[in-house]
Amino acid sequence: MEHNEDYENYTYDYYVEYGDMDDVKTGHRQKETMHLISVIIYIISFVLGLIGNGTVIWVTSCKSKKTVNSIWLLNLALADFIFVLFLPLYIDYILREFHWDFGTVMCKLNSFVIVMNMYASVLFLTVLSIDRYISLVHLNWSQRHRTVRRAWLVCGCVWVVSAALSCPALIFRDTMLLHDKVVCFNNFHAHDRHLAAVWHIVIVAIRTTVGFLLPFTAICVTGILLTIKVHQSEHSVRFSSFTKTVSAVILAFFLCWAPFHIFSLMELSIHSSLHLHEVLRTGFPLATSLGFFNSCINPVLYMLLGKKVRHILKRACLNITKSSLRELSQSISATEMESMPEAFQESLPEGPLASSTL
Repeated sequence: MEHNEDYENYTYDYYVEYGDMDDVKTGHRQKETMHLISVIIYIISFVLGLIGNGTVIWVTSCKSKKTVNSIWLLNLALADFIFVLFLPLYIDYILREFHWDFGTVMCKLNSFVIVMNMYASVLFLTVLSIDRYISLVHLNWSQRHRTVRRAWLVCGCVWVVSAALSCPALIFRDTMLLHDKVVCFNNFHAHDRHLAAVWHIVIVAIRTTVGFLLPFTAICVTGILLTIKVHQSEHSVRFSSFTKTVSAVILAFFLCWAPFHIFSLMELSIHSSLHLHEVLRTGFPLATSLGFFNSCINPVLYMLLGKKVRHILKRACLNITKSSLRELSQSISATEMESMPEAFQESLPEGPLASSTL
């Protein structure tokens, strides 16, 4: 299959998202259903992620004592929150049939932020799982070394590593005019197609290894070891709640991210054969949306299965309700005082009773 010479250096992103010069219209018709499903998932992810992660950030930063656990949850929620903030740009991109209307700088920045927070979310989830295993199983060691200051240091390292791994988005992400539309894609700036393929393989290998295989292995290993410890420990009740949470997180992590990384590995075949071309063009948007959906599931799982987080939320909501009722009562009292005759107001005693109806 021949392609225009100007497009020879464009890799998978160009071919899969926008199709070949001759079949782009047919490709869009074939993908219309999948794109609609993807948009629905993105919208759900945006709404739930904004509310869920925003709630966790508010609780962990304002309504609870700063502990190691709250720091993990705060940074995980912050990563997912920033992640979903940029989803409207991608939703607009799909709804415009892959027309990018925000310029080259935003194309690079949008991709960088999404990739960085994808890494950060996955790595914080891994750190949290490992830390919980150590704090529950190796109690003596954790009491000596597990401090808030060191937790913040680890969080800083995670953000730096995530930013470093996301730098290729700033380097290679680009825009171009194609079929009267501006597309945002990976341009590997290589006139040699072999060199472009090498860049593509390296980026996918790093993303799959650091963004899925290593975290998933760490989460699974700590989960299995913790489960074994539960059966061996006399204090099984102490571990039961966290075991359910870990199991749910592992399952959600695998179901959401496995399809995306499987398609990422399959996409490498685009350099040698177009055999899977249609499968990738149809399935990859849906696999991507499922990966993004993980960012709104995490806070839901911790709020539903984490007793401590749920207790903090209930207490915070109760305090807000009490505060609102108290302010409303004071406001009503002030209004009533203003409407009283001046002589009657002067006869009221000074102090709390004069400004409260309770």
